[in-house]
Amino acid sequence: MRIGTLSASPPEARFAQTVVKQHLVNGPMTNRVSYTLESTLESVNQVEQKASEVAARAGLAEDEQYQVAMAVREAAVNAVLHGNAYDPGKRFVVAYETTSESLVITITDQGKGLDPESLPDPLAPENLMKGSGRGIFLIRAFMDEVKIRNTNPGTEVTLIKHTGRNAANAKEEEAQ
Repeated sequence: MRIGTLSASPPEARFAQTVVKQHLVNGPMTNRVSYTLESTLESVNQVEQKASEVAARAGLAEDEQYQVAMAVREAAVNAVLHGNAYDPGKRFVVAYETTSESLVITITDQGKGLDPESLPDPLAPENLMKGSGRGIFLIRAFMDEVKIRNTNPGTEVTLIKHTGRNAANAKEEEAQ
């Protein structure tokens, strides 16, 4: 019998273990990487961390990095919990793309689809004390653009944060 010590894997090693498939595309003005992941909360934690890293590399301010990471976390939780229902046979795909103008993150699940118009208003008095139902609201608050598309089956959520001269803060500064 062999007795040894157990050491924790670095975060990137854990991420690599969870990734089912990775696809990388680099061009002159675009850097894109996508991951196909298992429907677990561990995968959610990993895509949130990766979003923070990608946002930092894209040159976003620290508060914007946090906003991007939280928006990605909310979208990934929705994909795993509501879309794929923790089904071990279903995967979700996260693609991170940086261009000279924006950071684009797309999350796609294999669930039954989502009609964003059918979501209850989280600010309605009857919903204020509910423990859930604010994910899409927060995603929209944190990102510059959000697109939700049914992929039959599944849902694709595209999160866009403008960078450089197209950033929301840059537009505000120009207006002053």
